[in-house]
Amino acid sequence: MDIRGKRCLITGGTAGIGEAAAVALSKMGGDVVIVGRSDERCKNSLKKMSDTNGGGDLGYLVADLSSRWQVLKLAGEFRKKYDRLDVLVNNAGAIFFGNDQSVDGIEMTWALNHFGYFWLTLELLDLLKNSAPARIVNVSSAAHQRARLNRSALIDKRNNFAYFTYGNTKLANLLFTAELARRLDGKGITVNALHPGVVATRFGANNGFMGSIYNVVTGTFGISCEEGARTIVYLASSPDVANVSGKYFVKERQVASSKQALDLELAKALWKESEQVTAKIDAQLQKFLPTS
Repeated sequence: MDIRGKRCLITGGTAGIGEAAAVALSKMGGDVVIVGRSDERCKNSLKKMSDTNGGGDLGYLVADLSSRWQVLKLAGEFRKKYDRLDVLVNNAGAIFFGNDQSVDGIEMTWALNHFGYFWLTLELLDLLKNSAPARIVNVSSAAHQRARLNRSALIDKRNNFAYFTYGNTKLANLLFTAELARRLDGKGITVNALHPGVVATRFGANNGFMGSIYNVVTGTFGISCEEGARTIVYLASSPDVANVSGKYFVKERQVASSKQALDLELAKALWKESEQVTAKIDAQLQKFLPTS
């Protein structure tokens, strides 16, 4: 895909591999929009994108993707400003060491890492279909290999152990990718996932002392953000993967994921449970919407 003139939306675009991917795609001439939680940080990243002189139409939107309401608001704002979406990069994520919950009452790691992807993608799916050929890129992790999903209740209610909970959400990213690819087969939209590598970022900065230890380790042994973003850029733009969908990539190459990640029945079950959780939240939100 020649990225010049193509509209790209990248979540988590104000730091780490999200920002690095946004800068790289901007340099290639893409029309890039980033999503971040801070207006100031979005402006700082936007300047880095503009400094590449790629010539594309650049912008940003502010939202907390762990909130259903804010995702709905973000999707509405995007549709008002832009008439197409060629590439959606679901990247925003974090690891939470405490037992935090989102504003919707979802365990926080799941709210951001899984539901942020699920909600935003489905809200913008019509725009992606109208812009076909289009691409969806989901940032997962090799941490999915340590997942311990409970088949009777796939979505963790509590963060009993942060590293396993995080792994569960990263497996969820792959299951979501597989099921979405199946549903979109023949509709001109590809969906692929990736592991960026262990990247030297401030990924765990929201977790106090434990996060500091995590960041020391990744800062010592991790790769650069630019290197970590390469597979995102590859899946967003390379003609080599124009007709590839439902796959998992590491270092710009398709690789095997875990056996659980290939379980299509598990993927369907997660999709159904995600819809049920979303329906309950939407029913609560309806109470606060004005009646006609």
